[in-house]
Amino acid sequence: MQFPYQLTAKGKYSLKNVRLEIGFEYENEEVIGTKTGLFSIEVEDGKIKAVKPNEPASEAIDAKGYLMLPAFRDMHIHLDKTLYGLPWQALSPKRRTVKDMIAYEQEIIPELLKTSVSRAEQLISLQQHYGTHFARTHFNIDPTSGLQSLEHLEQALENKKDSFRAELVAFPQHGVYYTDSAPLMKEAAKLKSVSFIGGLDPFSIDGNIEKVMDFTVQLALDHHKGIDIHLHEVGESGMKTINYLIDKVIENPELQGKTFVSHAFALAHLSQKETEQIAERLAEGKVGIASSVPFKGTVMPIPTLKKYGVEVLIGNDNVQDYWSTFGSGNMLQKANLIAELYGYATEFALSRALEFATQSILPLDEKGKQQWPKAGDEAAVVLTKASCSAEAVSRISPIEALMHDGNLFWRK
Repeated sequence: MQFPYQLTAKGKYSLKNVRLEIGFEYENEEVIGTKTGLFSIEVEDGKIKAVKPNEPASEAIDAKGYLMLPAFRDMHIHLDKTLYGLPWQALSPKRRTVKDMIAYEQEIIPELLKTSVSRAEQLISLQQHYGTHFARTHFNIDPTSGLQSLEHLEQALENKKDSFRAELVAFPQHGVYYTDSAPLMKEAAKLKSVSFIGGLDPFSIDGNIEKVMDFTVQLALDHHKGIDIHLHEVGESGMKTINYLIDKVIENPELQGKTFVSHAFALAHLSQKETEQIAERLAEGKVGIASSVPFKGTVMPIPTLKKYGVEVLIGNDNVQDYWSTFGSGNMLQKANLIAELYGYATEFALSRALEFATQSILPLDEKGKQQWPKAGDEAAVVLTKASCSAEAVSRISPIEALMHDGNLFWRK
């Protein structure tokens, strides 16, 4: 997909006829609807400068009554190795394990690297089509690609810098020791552009939970990075890895609030009591969970994690690549899937489900008081054809405009 928007304004400008949520409608103390109003918005230097009464006769850019929402954030994706932009192909039944996939990657990476910049840009454009302006993206660090996946990803992001931003996770997709990736990980950790140290199934891939986790934690501490590991393992090894990482983070407060376990499928196989116990430990250590909300036989305990105060981030993970046939790139669809899966069907519950697309930024607080947007907020918004957040989530409403760092792009 080519970039779906055209630049309409940047720098200092104003919008009129902007629809904002202003409160809930109640009946017998239950939320039955969402009240909105039209406003004028002033933007300057990448920030929302002011939210003012609507001035429909002004020469400001006309938002046409579309609903303004916070722009979306994808917190787990692999921009460096999508098949998006290439001819369609579904998954092969021959590759059943992660190690099978590692062997396959070692074969195809040299060829894929030839087009990885343009494919990453096309995937970013797909995300922007659906209102996403920010991503946490993992990139391969392995002996086959060296640092080339990072270099190509950085080029794609540089080409998109006016409309998109990302934070980067150095990801040893082929294991730290299963292939000789430790030296490359040390090299990547020195780079300012890298924000997180990644990891992959330390027991099933590298055969040693403690050795891999100690390496990962120390690398993060040495270079003042966060941690975001992939953990597909279930059962004893999965839970041992999670608990070991929590212990390490509690020992090293510097890592609290910036350590995450992506996927963490082991959590989907616990009793309710066990789930509450591990949720309490995750919250104590300020260790978050990043989930792509898998539906392949597992239901992640997101409501329980949220109840105990665990930070839960949501992402698309793989978007139509050789790891997954699925993935739309649409964060609003992710919020919709979560709402359906966990029964968030009321006006109030649907409005809260928007947080899974925006990563916790909501226009109204729990009591219906307007809390976004306000002066000083990041000028990162979408305009959508919806009457309220609940409708946007339920109907996966189309995005008409995207604003990033104050740069306004309108649908072509």
